[in-house]
Order: sequence, then C-alpha cells, then structure tokens
Amino acid sequence: MSLCAVAQGLLTFNLIGAKIVFPVIGLLFTSTLGIYNFSILATKPADPLNSPYKRVRWFYAHYRLMVTFTIVSLLSLIPLFVLLSMESRILLIFLSIISFFYSIPIFTVGEQKFGLRHIPWLKQFMISLVWTMSIVLLPVLEAQHYHLTMVSMRDITILIAKRFLFIAALTIPFDIRDLFDDRKSGLKTVPSVLGEKNAYIFCQVLLAGYIVLLVMFKHAIADASFWGLVLSVFLTGWLIFKSKWEKNEYYYFFYMDGVLILQYVLVIAFNKAWGLI
Repeated sequence: MSLCAVAQGLLTFNLIGAKIVFPVIGLLFTSTLGIYNFSILATKPADPLNSPYKRVRWFYAHYRLMVTFTIVSLLSLIPLFVLLSMESRILLIFLSIISFFYSIPIFTVGEQKFGLRHIPWLKQFMISLVWTMSIVLLPVLEAQHYHLTMVSMRDITILIAKRFLFIAALTIPFDIRDLFDDRKSGLKTVPSVLGEKNAYIFCQVLLAGYIVLLVMFKHAIADASFWGLVLSVFLTGWLIFKSKWEKNEYYYFFYMDGVLILQYVLVIAFNKAWGLI
C-alpha cells in the first residue's frame, strides 16, 4: 500500500507537469506504512494467529518486526513534516486526525463502542477522502509552493474529484468480500446497504464518472496520459467484475490495489511510446 501511495503521488506530479518533490514522496510512503500498521494494531483480534485473514496472521506472526516498522515509520514523519509548507502541514494534521480516529472506538451507545468507520457510508468516504487529499492535494500544494507548476482551481477540483471516484470504486470490492463479517458486526457499508449485485454496478458507475471527469480535465483526448488513464480504468472495471468469483485474499491486495501502481506505469509507458511516434 505504501508503494501504491507513492505511485499515485508520482502520477499527480506527472499530470500537473511538475518536478517531483521528494519529501512528499517520502511522506506518502512512511505515513501509509505507519497508519496501515497502526490500524491493524489498534483492531487486534482476540486470537490474531487464528484469524481468517492471512495478512493478519502474518502480521502477528512477525509482531516485533512490524511494531518496529510502525514506530520507525511514524518517527520519520517528523523531519518530513518540517520540510513541507505550512499549507501542507495543516492538511496533514487534518488527515492524521481522521486516520487516527478511523478505527479507534471513540463513541459509546449503551455497552457497545464503535469508531467512525462504523457510521453508515462513512467508511468509504473517509478512506477515499484521506487517500485523495494525500495523493492529489498534497503534491499540488507543494508543487505550487515551489512554483513548479501553475494549475487552475478548476483543474485541481476535477483532479481531486476523479481520483476520489477511482479510489472509492476500488474500496467497494473489499467490502463485498467482507460482506458477511460486516453484517455480523453491524458495520454498514455500501454492499450491506445496496446489496452485492448493486454494489458491483455502483463501482462501474463511479468509474464511468471518472472517465467523464477525465475528458473535462486539461488533457486533450489526443494526449498520451489520457489513454493511459482510460486503459487503467477499463482494467480496473474488469478486475472488479472478476472479483465476483475470485475470493482469494491476495487477489485483492496484489491485483486490486496493484492497479494504483499500474495506473502510473501505464501513463509513463504511453508517454514514452507517444514520444517515439
């Protein structure tokens, strides 16, 4: 997931025509690693070594190593944070608060405790918001702070909106996979409200919205990046459709999440090929 965040950050720099600001890339990697590990630690099951999820069993089988990675990742954020502009620092503080309280049970109703992720529909929104602000707005703010590019407010808004739709579409298949467990725990997600079939349709609608916004972005249809992004969206739609039958846990983490890396690779490949024509 850390490499996915890095790839998406690099994609943003590429799309706005700016040089890479490396403290942003470093922060995306370490913050993602630290937050995802912290989330697993904060939601530790009663018997993690017998968890139905392979990644949870692996994580707690290497508990000390993963705790070390988590601490080092979170501590490394301090110097990286100092290197950023004030606007980016304010954004990061806001995103950190959301990420911290995402899994922590801060509310109590009767004897039941729950966190923000248990509020109906909020789980997908929070994940998509934090990811989009991190991989889009943070690079844009730093690029503009160093006068590396000029992007209109219209294009920034479209860039944020279309990436939000893309991330949201990717999160839903994970909840479809966990539909039975989420219903048992009372967690209200998009699939538990709409049903499995409608949730798959909703994913495709989100991707269609991404294509519409992509056409509206500053890139012309003749632009190489446009076609690289379009191909990545079609591949994502196919992988989401295929996930109906593929329930292997690593299918989601290697193929579904891997699309975030593949998208950047396709854009670079299309631009290289375009330059040779």
